[in-house]
Amino acid sequence: MNMFAAPAHSQRVKLPNAEVGPGCPVYIIAEIGGNFSTFEQGKGLIDAAIDAGSDAVKIQTYKAHTVSSRKAMFSAEGMEFTGDASQFDMFIEYQIDDRVQEEIYAYAREQGVVLFSTPGHQSDVELLETLGNSIYKIGSDDAVNLPLLRDVAQLQKPIILSTGMCTMREVGLAVDAVLGTGNDQLILLHCVTNYPAAPASVNLLAMVEMQREFGLPTGYSDHVLGNEICLAAAALGACVLEKHFTLDKSADGPDHALSSTPDEWRALVEGTRSVEQALGDGVKRPAAAEKTTRINNRKSLICTRDIKAGEPLLADALDIKRPGYGIAPCYWEAVVGKTARRDIPADEVLTWDMVA
Repeated sequence: MNMFAAPAHSQRVKLPNAEVGPGCPVYIIAEIGGNFSTFEQGKGLIDAAIDAGSDAVKIQTYKAHTVSSRKAMFSAEGMEFTGDASQFDMFIEYQIDDRVQEEIYAYAREQGVVLFSTPGHQSDVELLETLGNSIYKIGSDDAVNLPLLRDVAQLQKPIILSTGMCTMREVGLAVDAVLGTGNDQLILLHCVTNYPAAPASVNLLAMVEMQREFGLPTGYSDHVLGNEICLAAAALGACVLEKHFTLDKSADGPDHALSSTPDEWRALVEGTRSVEQALGDGVKRPAAAEKTTRINNRKSLICTRDIKAGEPLLADALDIKRPGYGIAPCYWEAVVGKTARRDIPADEVLTWDMVA
């Protein structure tokens, strides 16, 4: 039984350029935060991401002094900054100037591109509101930052919440915090907060379980190298896919190495759209494309020798062969013992008008 106050049924969330939820196309987000520092770099990433098929582009809005104390260090295995590296120093190096963010948002508006951001602090939300931010992404690091969640939710704008490092109970607390403001425009993302993440750590079925538990549109934020896990998430019903995007994996910065290039991104988008088409509606029936093969490749009852009109159809005079436009093999017992209405030559496909 659902222990949280989340809706009991799946719903759709309205984003500026699409609806997200069951039955809608997968919404694909290119994360470029951490991969640019100037307007020209950001502009180039936005252009390339949209050209490669992205539905939206996401950046990060933070200031080192509000996101990290000077005590925080990086020590996660596989990260570029490990051991004695200061988180504060890294955030100082890669935080994006307010002016650059203003220029990026203005450019996105001019191009009709959905651009949104992840704030690292309540003060970042104030800046993003002046920029006309239309969607708020909450990163996994703030998934249990209930004061921030409530402040953002009260804006009554769509929220995409990453749940890396969370227990199901913690996700429930976050969901209740958002829904408690009257804002039901919430999308959950399953995520593993390692950079890069190993496939064995992903546990994609947790995404499915979150959707079942909370009845909200649910997707996947990917840190695994390659496209396979994203495609698997799409096959499991992800409504949203988010992944890092770059023009150069070898460029300086914390996220380039685990990001997808434009060619890789196109393959991701094409693969996701193929998976969507392949999922269908779940009703088991012959595919429209099988109309001809159903006739050609299935089998029917046939006569193994000439049968005269009025002669009984005995088992030793019958066999099962292609094609499939005649009496189906499942009716063998019903046909044996019946009488031929007319002469039936050997190897003739039996149809119901031939028997009585």
